[in-house]
Amino acid sequence: MEIKDFNMGMFAIKGKNAIVTGGNTGLGQAFSLALAKAGANIFMPSIMPDDAEFSQTLQDRGAKTFYMHADITKDGVPQEIIDTCVKEFGSVDILVNCAGICPCDDVLSYGRDKWDPTININLTAAFDMSHEAAKVMIPQKSGKIINICSLFSFLGGQWAPAYAASKHGLAGLTKAYCDELAQYNIQVNGIAPGYFKTAVAQASIDDPERNKWIVDHTPEGRWGDVADLMGATVFLASEASHFVNGHIMTVDGGFLVR
Repeated sequence: MEIKDFNMGMFAIKGKNAIVTGGNTGLGQAFSLALAKAGANIFMPSIMPDDAEFSQTLQDRGAKTFYMHADITKDGVPQEIIDTCVKEFGSVDILVNCAGICPCDDVLSYGRDKWDPTININLTAAFDMSHEAAKVMIPQKSGKIINICSLFSFLGGQWAPAYAASKHGLAGLTKAYCDELAQYNIQVNGIAPGYFKTAVAQASIDDPERNKWIVDHTPEGRWGDVADLMGATVFLASEASHFVNGHIMTVDGGFLVR
């Protein structure tokens, strides 16, 4: 059997153009920074204000950046984002569907006021973004779509049924779009982060009982650092993963094995 030599240059994404929804806040910053350090330009549509300091950090890594204030749940906005990225950067090579919310409440208090916006942001907007990106990626016969899933793509969602449902749905969308787009040399995969030290998780970090449960349940015995996500991001965005498709990669310190 002849084994083709592996070229480490396949990990390079220099000059590629990436859209990271919500890429200027939370875990989105980790995905944006990882791609920028690997050589990509970063287009950040977000409802959060522009973070000029973070944009400068990306630019210091050699990336071109573009911030666009955008609500991805509004009709026509995903198409506007794709069109603007093509106008500013010339193409869309990588799409990271990261924007999301997770309102929590007990089952009897959890109504449509929490369900609807969660499904709209976490799932429907990811579909709309992927649909519009595919219109660019299919003609160029290349592209990477990375959906930010969750451990709750596999687990139940006590206190957060809409979040769990949306992340299960996002895993399904990942597989469905892989099945549709693989023929055009477009890879569609997901990353399912475990428990990471972010501002959103601070309440759990500060709660001794909750913190102990998470650490004890994670074989590595610690919370994840956002830097732990960067290698997976670059891998799935690069040609090194050209035969990885429809896969949900857990980055969780082994949480799901217990």
